[in-house]
Amino acid sequence: MKAVGLTHYLPITDPNSFLDVELPTPQATGRDLLVRVKAVSVNPVDTKVRVSKDTVEDVPRVLGWDASGIVEAVGPDVTLFAPGDEVYYAGDITRPGSNSEFQLVDERITGKKPETLSFAEAAALPLTTLTAYESFFDRLGIDRNGTNAGETILIVGAGGGVGSIGIQLAKAAGLVVIATASRSETSDWVRDLGADHVVNHREDMVAQVRALGIHHVDHIAIFNDMRHWDTAVELIRPQGGIVSIDATDLPMPMAGMKMKAASLHWEFMFARAMHETPDMIEQHKLLNHVSAEIDAGRIRTTLETVLSPINAENLRKAHALIETKTAKGKVVIKGF
Repeated sequence: MKAVGLTHYLPITDPNSFLDVELPTPQATGRDLLVRVKAVSVNPVDTKVRVSKDTVEDVPRVLGWDASGIVEAVGPDVTLFAPGDEVYYAGDITRPGSNSEFQLVDERITGKKPETLSFAEAAALPLTTLTAYESFFDRLGIDRNGTNAGETILIVGAGGGVGSIGIQLAKAAGLVVIATASRSETSDWVRDLGADHVVNHREDMVAQVRALGIHHVDHIAIFNDMRHWDTAVELIRPQGGIVSIDATDLPMPMAGMKMKAASLHWEFMFARAMHETPDMIEQHKLLNHVSAEIDAGRIRTTLETVLSPINAENLRKAHALIETKTAKGKVVIKGF
């Protein structure tokens, strides 16, 4: 099968950072689906895995953790899907990725592709949807059905892939969304997705939020980096919660959190698959829930940029764009 892999971990400007290769087609066993990949998207995690290090791969390593496609074959223990089904998923970071014609993925972390979306539109969603959904509804304990309606949430890094779907999930749950953005085009993007207020994360966010008449925020999601930790601690309400997806070595003073009895949560959407947790199937359920919400017209794709075909050249372009940290929405590559 065709695939895009790497043998050396190189800067994206190096033409050997990705290579077009031929690899054996894998065989489905157990609860695995063999998916014919139709489209993939690129996330910051892809670039972090690809960054320069001394390791050399004997067999080309395939990255990619977002895809949509068609089930080609199923393992003997599969009960949720059949050949011909259209699916979308983020996969498992410990297994070969989606930048190949065929990929194995466990059915318990796979969802039914939204019928109203193209494969490219669907591929933009899984990883970021899982991340935002788990951040809000699993980690922070917000009720997706509206029990927390009217409460406020500050989404730091709202214009990126996770923030773009996060705005929509938060609005669907009835929350008042304060989104951060620093450029006019990103501010327009987050407003169009439903943000109630926009503040500039390059300026004093505490002053900006309080100028809105909001002294404390009920929930905070840090979807880019932890440089905003002190701001988050200042703004979170007593007994509120902060969730972050950013692994950091920066100082994280906790005295303010203790004085407010506030909680800190980490979100890593690969945790369920990586550790094969008993509730792994929750990712299947939540992807199906969001698929139904999309088909009902309540949530839309966060696709912004499409490249074609899926090859080494276009993956280099996509990684370079992600590494600028200025992309809004999602970058998708479609078709082999």
